[in-house]
Amino acid sequence: MKKSAIKELKTHVVNLGDVQDVATGTVRLALSVSDKRHRATVQFVQGSSFNQAWAQIADALAATPLTSWVRIDVVQSIQRITLAQLQEKLKAMPRMNYWRQGVSFDADFHTALLEMEINGHAFFKPDPQHKIGKNASASWIDFTAVQRYLTRRNGQTAPELTQVPYVWTFLTAGIFFDGDRICELDQAAPSRGIRQLTDLNGTLRTTIDAGERFLQRQIKADGKFIYGYYPAQQRILSSYNTVRHFSSVYALLEAIAFTGQTADLPAVKQAIQWGIDQLTTTTDGARFVVEQRKNKTPELKLGAQAMLILALCKYQEVAHDEEFLPVLLEAYHGVTRFLQPSGRFNHVLNPDLTVKEAFRIIYYEGEITFALARLYQITQDEAVAHLIQQTLDFMVAHNYGKYHDHWLSYAINEALQIFPANRDYMQMGLQNVYDHLTFIEQRDTAYPTLLELLNAAVKMTDVIKRTGNEDLLESYDLGRLRQAWRYRAGYELLTGSFQPELAMYFYYPEKFIGGFFARHDNFRTRIDDCEHFLSGLINYYDYANQGGIR
Repeated sequence: MKKSAIKELKTHVVNLGDVQDVATGTVRLALSVSDKRHRATVQFVQGSSFNQAWAQIADALAATPLTSWVRIDVVQSIQRITLAQLQEKLKAMPRMNYWRQGVSFDADFHTALLEMEINGHAFFKPDPQHKIGKNASASWIDFTAVQRYLTRRNGQTAPELTQVPYVWTFLTAGIFFDGDRICELDQAAPSRGIRQLTDLNGTLRTTIDAGERFLQRQIKADGKFIYGYYPAQQRILSSYNTVRHFSSVYALLEAIAFTGQTADLPAVKQAIQWGIDQLTTTTDGARFVVEQRKNKTPELKLGAQAMLILALCKYQEVAHDEEFLPVLLEAYHGVTRFLQPSGRFNHVLNPDLTVKEAFRIIYYEGEITFALARLYQITQDEAVAHLIQQTLDFMVAHNYGKYHDHWLSYAINEALQIFPANRDYMQMGLQNVYDHLTFIEQRDTAYPTLLELLNAAVKMTDVIKRTGNEDLLESYDLGRLRQAWRYRAGYELLTGSFQPELAMYFYYPEKFIGGFFARHDNFRTRIDDCEHFLSGLINYYDYANQGGIR
């Protein structure tokens, strides 16, 4: 790395402030470097002055290629606690991977670990009985893995850690350099250690573009997706899900429409064709999506039917290709086999079309209504419109607004293009978001469907105004809704996307740029995670920037 670049990095680190521990007079810095193909190597240095500590960093940087990812952290807020206290804190954590501080097992920081070294290697593991969202993680320290890692990192045998009386926890302030641009990292949870969001639109565009390329790369030559990864454990998921196959195709098409990467359409078409060939069957002119489950009987799910229709409609819209129109109509005929006389849908059928489960999950009604509304835009078939109306009327009568379902909001927005004067649908849509707004504002994890719900809700309030029904909004705080909308866009972006300064601590970091993750599930990166994040961010950007320049 050139001296000029090293000098600029030094200036940015100094500008972080609080670089010296006043109590001890010590400066501690951590240098993380990744060649983008391998996990970051981490080196802790210390000195009695900043210049003394920096000289060690500068020597390391001089031998670092400019194409590397470089992160430099200043160690701050050091606090000694007992090992037993740390273990109790971990045991009480409600979610895995939510330990957000560094830890050193000695006072001189020879055994120090950055927060993302800990999380990127899954050194703090949840109890085997932990159920995500159900009970505390009861996390514990995998001392064997930590000692093995420290031995490799430091080039000498790590000391026995299980019996140390004290540990030192710490926070950091830092910068990240990608060879071109230096970013200051946020110091506050929940986006601690991730770049400060100084340009929301610019970061959205680059993240969506990377997300489209990541999701497209998951399509194998035959059209099947790589379903997902656990990047900390270097594991590829072996399961599959028909709903998520077609919903991921739909989101990828949304992304292609945004980025203009039409060269990726042949891969998407192959994914659709694979799904049709491998995941569907026909009976009496009706097409059904079949979920083949290991050691269980196959089943036909209403949600999968909806996603097939949505994917085919979106493909026809984006690719201007009607090749799948016959399949689309067959899928619609399949939908009618799920319908009850009451206007409610059965959720799951057996392959012989008998009812397996009248109800499974509340999302299915919203999904199928949204899909039918998109189908109506193509066919203008009044039978489809009647079915949409019948289903929404059933949901109004049974107070579906209490479920806070983003698919329902999507469905209402589309339906209001067909039934623009239906105030019952508008009222249900308002309840659907406003009864959930406090939860949305306070939710501390990435939760992309909340942004999807807000996107649809904001659009709907504008429809309500535009159609002369503004009186319906009088008891609602529109400013609060818009503030939550903007807040969640940035929140999902920073807490759920693999930016380089985070990805560098996982295996093959460059592979995950553009991916989206669930931190509380071992940073799981699955195609449906990508689907929801991409849809939410794209729809936010497009609606928030109407009239602007992309």
